[in-house]
Amino acid sequence: MQYLCWKIETKMTLDENICAKPFVKWVGGKTQLLGEVEKSLPGNFASIKDAVYVEPFVGGGAVLFWILQKYSNISQAVINDINPKLINVYRIIKDAPQDLISVLRQYQDSYICLNGEERKSFYLTKRKIFNHKAVSREEMAALFIFLNRTCFNGLYRVNAKGEFNVPHGKYANPKICDEANILAVSRLLQKVTILCGDFSETLQYASNKSLFYFDPPYKPLTETSSFTSYAKEGFNDDEQRRYLDFLDRLYEKKAMVFDCRHLQQQPFVFYTGDGICYSPSMENVENLQILGFESGYNSEDALHKLLLDNDWITDCMYDAAIIYSRRLAL
Repeated sequence: MQYLCWKIETKMTLDENICAKPFVKWVGGKTQLLGEVEKSLPGNFASIKDAVYVEPFVGGGAVLFWILQKYSNISQAVINDINPKLINVYRIIKDAPQDLISVLRQYQDSYICLNGEERKSFYLTKRKIFNHKAVSREEMAALFIFLNRTCFNGLYRVNAKGEFNVPHGKYANPKICDEANILAVSRLLQKVTILCGDFSETLQYASNKSLFYFDPPYKPLTETSSFTSYAKEGFNDDEQRRYLDFLDRLYEKKAMVFDCRHLQQQPFVFYTGDGICYSPSMENVENLQILGFESGYNSEDALHKLLLDNDWITDCMYDAAIIYSRRLAL
């Protein structure tokens, strides 16, 4: 996947083409699957003048950074996340990247020269400050990135109290301060509206020119799969149902919607007025198939019977089909 890159000139880097990319490691990020995302976008998306890109669950922002550099017709972008500490990082990178770089440099210089046990102690001290102390917004953003770069597997997980509780990782030479990327991301974020709250607050940006990309918190595959808890509020079955109702409201406003969910053998789902485009599983993302519904299947009862008679259709496809049938009835 090729990026169109910003040319950055700074006091701290040589002149070079810099591609903005996620500034944190993020479980479930879609960097490796951007080709499949591109294939599933509407064929005419690049020709839509003043398109608006909306990502209600931004997370690490892999799709955000790619799409803003790929499609120059996007005049505005809107991102949202319920995690206030994550959103604070986005805002600081947008408004005060040099201040963030200054703090991250200090962390990097202090951490890299330590031995294994000293690094663990340094990490735990910073984690305690992150969870319990009032510090500046710039330092809180730096702590977020530092912990992400040095914790186990780059996880972001919180307990019931909302405390970050991931243990220390053992990376030999983690890149804590990526100055060039922070500056590239800052430039890109200048046309991005940054929200922090419930995903439903993005409804106001829905129109026939807006593309909503969804990668909501995963429903755990097992009761012990708890890495989805990136916010103490969680994202339970009630939230999943509320999310599907929200999609209905987007269709009423004729918005384009791309949904990438992880519900046991999750397919990619792209909803349009003409049909639903699936990738059968995460293991077979290149074999996209189109599942179209004849007019005889445009009621929920008929769809329910159709899906019960075909055991290859997953629960995720069923949910998508119900939404599609509701849209046909509009």
